[in-house]
This record gives sequence, structure tokens and C-alpha cells, in this order.
Amino acid sequence: MLDLHCHILPGIDDGASTLEDSIGMAEKAISQGITHLMCTPHHNNGKYSNPANQVIDQVARLQQELDQRNLELTLLEGQEVRITGTLLEDIAKGDILFTDLDDTYILIEFPTGEVPAYTEQLFFQLLSQGHTPVIVHPERNAIFRRNPNELIPFLEMGVLTQLTAPSIVGVFGKEIQKTAKQMLKHNMLYMVASDAHNLRQRSFYLKEAYEEIQKECGQEVVVAMQQMAKDLVNGDTVKRPRFTEIRERKFKFFN
Repeated sequence: MLDLHCHILPGIDDGASTLEDSIGMAEKAISQGITHLMCTPHHNNGKYSNPANQVIDQVARLQQELDQRNLELTLLEGQEVRITGTLLEDIAKGDILFTDLDDTYILIEFPTGEVPAYTEQLFFQLLSQGHTPVIVHPERNAIFRRNPNELIPFLEMGVLTQLTAPSIVGVFGKEIQKTAKQMLKHNMLYMVASDAHNLRQRSFYLKEAYEEIQKECGQEVVVAMQQMAKDLVNGDTVKRPRFTEIRERKFKFFN
């Protein structure tokens, strides 16, 4: 099993604090059936800056530690990139890591409470340059929680989405779980990853998430999501599901 999104690198963001934490997370990942794990520290979110060259070094060091302990987990290099107005310049400078070596797919994080006004224009520019944005955990964003159909213009552009595993199993509460299930049933969520930060509040839950997805949508969706994760790592063309507008709920426009 492949995990596309994890904060396992020690001491560089709000994920693993120490090497011991990272080793514990690796052991947990292996127990979940994860064989390949993409290290995706926060980058440019206003608190943490982890440019590509530093991440590459950190991944190599942690992989060496895992190998010395005979922990069979292959680490991959990545980032969770906060959307900013300087993203194109950062890509040009070589500070940004994509999920694949061809620089096709990029994990993009929005602020929790908003979708920046420049997002659509930036995504259009990225796509025109051959880079496909992947919106991570949209089910946790306040705008999309109020109205999941706000995702549709981005999906129509060709943008991808990644569900966070704890959301679908209820770790972040019933409201986020409900939103995740609605998005999932309307094919607005294309893949799932752990976004694990530690072994306490923010563990993996990837195995449990796939079990929940199978229960809600069937094994075919599980297989499609797992294939898309592999496609992102390989830089291959993805097969997108056909999304539909959500009509059966009244959206909360005011908190």
C-alpha cells in the first residue's frame, strides 16, 4: 500500500518531533500494510519552510535509519505546499517537490478557512505549464464544508483532490466525516492518504479509511483510488471518476 501524504520527517514541521517519533511512525505504517510512503512536510505555510533540497537530504537520512533497523518501508520525497502567490516563482527556483520526477502532480494545501481569490488563475497557469494541482483534504476546508459544490469549478479544470484518512473514519468529528462521505459518494475525492503527524492524535488510519470507503462505495472505488496514488508517484496519466453535483442537502451559508 502507498501513502502519498505523511509528516514523518523529524523536527521540521508539526509532525514527528524526534527520530524516535519517526521510527515509531514507520513501524505503525508498516503494520497498516504501507510499503511506500511519501514524506510531505509543510512548505511555505507561514510557519514552516522546507525547500526541496532540504527535504531530499532529510529523506535520505531517515531512509538510512530505517534500513539500519531492517524496517521495510520505502520513503519518497515530497512536500505539502501551501498555496501562495509566489508558487510559480518557487517552482522555477527549484524549491518545490512534486509527487513524481516529471513534475506533473503537486500537493496543494489551502488555508483552513478560505480559498484564496487568486486560486483559479494560479491553477490555470500551473495546468498550462503541465503541472496538475492536487487539493489536499478539501473536506476540512471551511468553504468546501459549507458547500462542497464549490469544488466543482476546480474539478472541471482538471484539478485532483486527496481525502485525508482520519476524516472519513470520524477522527476529526462528525461534520467533517459527513462532508467527506458526501464528497466521496459524488466522486469529488479522487484518492486518500494518511496525512499522519504522530501516533497520538494524528496517526495513520489508512487501512481503516479504505475499509470505510469500500463499505460506502464498493471495492471498485478503493482500487481506483489506490491506482491513482500510484499514477501520481509514477507521473502517469490518471483516470478521473465522473463527479456529480450534490443536490440533496441544504448548505450552511452562515455559522
